Amino acid sequence: MRKKLLALTLALCLAIGVVGCSNNNSASSNDDFKVGIVTPTLSVSEDEYRGAEEMVKKYKGRVEHVTLPENFNTEMETAISQIVSLADDEQIKAIVVVSGQSGLLPALQQVKEKRPDIITITAPIWDDPDMMSKYVDVNLDANWAKRGETIVTLAKKMGCKTFIHYSFPTHLSKESVAVRRDKMRETCKREGLKFVEVITPDPQTGQGPAAMQQFLSEDIPRQIEKYGPNTNIFGSNCGMYEVILGKALELKYCVAEQCCPTPTQAYPTVLNLEIADKDSQNYDKMNKMISEKVDAKGMKGRLGGWPMPMTVFLPEYATELAMEMVSKGLTKEDVANSEYLKKFAKDKFGIDTQFEKLKDNTDNYQVMVMDQIVY
Repeated sequence: MRKKLLALTLALCLAIGVVGCSNNNSASSNDDFKVGIVTPTLSVSEDEYRGAEEMVKKYKGRVEHVTLPENFNTEMETAISQIVSLADDEQIKAIVVVSGQSGLLPALQQVKEKRPDIITITAPIWDDPDMMSKYVDVNLDANWAKRGETIVTLAKKMGCKTFIHYSFPTHLSKESVAVRRDKMRETCKREGLKFVEVITPDPQTGQGPAAMQQFLSEDIPRQIEKYGPNTNIFGSNCGMYEVILGKALELKYCVAEQCCPTPTQAYPTVLNLEIADKDSQNYDKMNKMISEKVDAKGMKGRLGGWPMPMTVFLPEYATELAMEMVSKGLTKEDVANSEYLKKFAKDKFGIDTQFEKLKDNTDNYQVMVMDQIVY
C-alpha cells in the first residue's frame, strides 16, 4: 500500500508540475539538491582532489567540494567540524568523504544525528569496518588483498614462470601491503610460479628513494639474468616504477600491474608521452598512446595496469552513486550489493569491475578491483 501511495504522489507531482516533491527519505525527485564531497587538498592528494573537481565541473552548482586541513592529524577537530557543517545546508542531501585516513567516522555519525535524511558515503576512510557499516550508508574501497591474486593470475597469462616482489621494512609493516604480499605468495604456489621476495633499501629511514632506485637498477638485471624474461616484477612503492618499467622496456620482462595501477604512474615518463593539459584525465586516449608506444618497443602483451586511477575513480564513482541515490530515492539496501555496484560502474564509466563485501556481516562495505588492461 505504501509503495502505491508513493507512486501516486510522484505521478501527481509530474502531472501538475509541482517542484520539490520528495520521497520518504526527503530526497528530491528533481534536480534541486546538492551533494557535498570532502577530499584532501591538491598538494596532499592530487588524484582525489582532481576527481572531486571533475564532479564539480560536471554538475555545476550541485556539487560542493570541501578540502580537509593539510595538517590532518593535528587538526582532526577542524576536519570533523568541516564535514558536519555541510549538514547545515538544507540542499545538501548526500555527503561523500574521501581521505584514505582514519578518524573521520565521528563526523559522519554527527551528520546522521543532525540530519538523518542525508546519505553518507565513504570512498574510502579507514576507520573500524563494523562501526562504519553501522553508521555510514555505503562504504567503498579497493580490494587490496584480492589484488594479490589478480596480479599473479595476469602474470601467469602473460607467460611468466617467476614472480619477484620488491619492498622494504617500513612498507611491509603496513597490514594491507603484507596481506597482499602473502596473497601473492599463496597464489604463486597454487598457479605454479616461483615467488621471490627481495628487500630494498628503505626510503623512509635515512637514505631516501635514491638508494632504493639505485638498488633496483642494479638488482633487476641480475634477477632477469637468473630467471629469464618470463618473470613478472612487482614493487610495493610508487617510487620504484620509473626504474621497474624503464628496465622492462630494456630487458623485456613483464609488469602485470603497478602498486597503484593506473596509466598515469610512470608510463608517461618512461614512454616519453606528451599529454596535453586538456587530456590529463582522458584515460582512453592515454591508454591508446601507451599501447602504441609499447607495441612499437616490441612489448605488446607484457605490460598492464588498470584503465584509470583508483584514486580518481572512487571519488567520482561515489559522487555519481550519491546523485543516483538522491535523485531516485534509493536506499543503502537498494545499492549496497555487488551486482548493483558492478552494473553502475559499467553504466557510468564503461569499466568492468568486481565488487564484494569486505566481511560477511558488512553488506554496505564493498571493496573492488577493476578488470585489468594489457597494453
